[in-house]
Amino acid sequence: MANDLFRKTTIQELKITAEKRSGLSKELGAFDLTMLGIGAIIGTGIFVLTGTGALTAGPALTISFIIAGLACFFAALSYAEFASTVPISGSVYTYTYVTLGELIAFIIGWDLILEYLLAVSAVSVGWSGYFQSLLGGFGINLPAALTAAPGAVEGTTTFFNLPAFIIVMLITTLLSIGVKESKRVNNVMVIIKVSVVLLFIAVAVVYVKPENWQPFTPFGFDGVFAAAALVFFAFIGFDAVASAAEETRNPKRDLPRGIIFSLMICTLLYVIVSAIMTGVVPFAQFSQAIDHPVSLVLQLSGQNWVAGIIDLGAILGMTTVMLVMLYGQTRVMFAMSRDGLMPKFFSKVSMKTHTPYLATWFFGIVAALLGGLMRLDELAKLVNIGTLSAFILISVAVIVLRVKQPDLPRAFRCPAVPLIPSLAILFCGFLIFQLGSATMIRFVIWMAIGLVIYFVYSRKHSNLNDRP
Repeated sequence: MANDLFRKTTIQELKITAEKRSGLSKELGAFDLTMLGIGAIIGTGIFVLTGTGALTAGPALTISFIIAGLACFFAALSYAEFASTVPISGSVYTYTYVTLGELIAFIIGWDLILEYLLAVSAVSVGWSGYFQSLLGGFGINLPAALTAAPGAVEGTTTFFNLPAFIIVMLITTLLSIGVKESKRVNNVMVIIKVSVVLLFIAVAVVYVKPENWQPFTPFGFDGVFAAAALVFFAFIGFDAVASAAEETRNPKRDLPRGIIFSLMICTLLYVIVSAIMTGVVPFAQFSQAIDHPVSLVLQLSGQNWVAGIIDLGAILGMTTVMLVMLYGQTRVMFAMSRDGLMPKFFSKVSMKTHTPYLATWFFGIVAALLGGLMRLDELAKLVNIGTLSAFILISVAVIVLRVKQPDLPRAFRCPAVPLIPSLAILFCGFLIFQLGSATMIRFVIWMAIGLVIYFVYSRKHSNLNDRP
């Protein structure tokens, strides 16, 4: 039985299966993948969680972003090696299937479902806050009961976050139409939101007061590390680029570029923005507008006209995050279904749109409902622990594959193996322990449910059962 649990597929088998049963169209190049990565990364993290992070770390929030960025960068190098070596849909799920075996692959696939699904829901909640702020500027206010999840607003009776639900359903519709159309919309919105971030930097930098950076670490390094674990959410998404492997024209060359370029650009922007924010506004004041801190900086600087533009940029920014994360979710499930570990209807591809339409609508509806009914802080923590676990496993997988298949052709090689992957494991493991016991317990419960599904359904229906 142990051999069955850790049986592996091969890269050649994966490629043959993909050629026979893909149906996905190759529409993406290096620029598109970089935009996809930026689209997934710049969103709730920079427009919302910077406020929470400032209250946790103070001006040292910049250090928190650097720590989280380093953890991601070390993991990104491992992702880049695998993406260029195994250009198949499924991201880290597919990579672990080749190196660590079926049970571990299923566990990480189940983990990615948690990451991507809840990321869409969490970002939809942040999107809703900025959208309502924008409507308020025009004197339009939604009924309080439909503005947030139950219990999310102290002193106000709320039942459902309607804007969060609606935006996810609109994105689901776009993704079901086709990847070419989704790519075009994403590229346009990414250009706009990066322009908005640059506008914020240009306008706000002149209002920086260095005395606001003192004391730099008001809560000590405990606060810095806690904020790093929280704002790690701001970096998730670059791994979704790897899930686009089968829709990339030259995956061996373009996937590593898309992953690394998008992460480096976003890390630089995060550090600059957080430094300016805490330099303009004393960190304690971010409690006044915890859901739209970037707008607060400009409002207190007397630049209300720019604050309105920031609200619009934040809305577009978070829209692209949801678009890319839901895209990644459907492609991971597509790969798991094609391998027999999930029901076959998740890998059915529309002959007209060349998209896994059933998987898209199933997860779109679930994410929309979760966004309407759950609070942002709890969603963000669960997303973070799922992502950190995925990064640890991909780093382990790179080391294993280097030992077991040292001569395997690799278009991109992670430097300094096993040092770099080991650093990723240490950084990510450290951040997991900053998330708290309640989050860990919820994560363990989710994983236990996944193991039940594997032993009841997946192991019996795996394609590897048909292999001699």
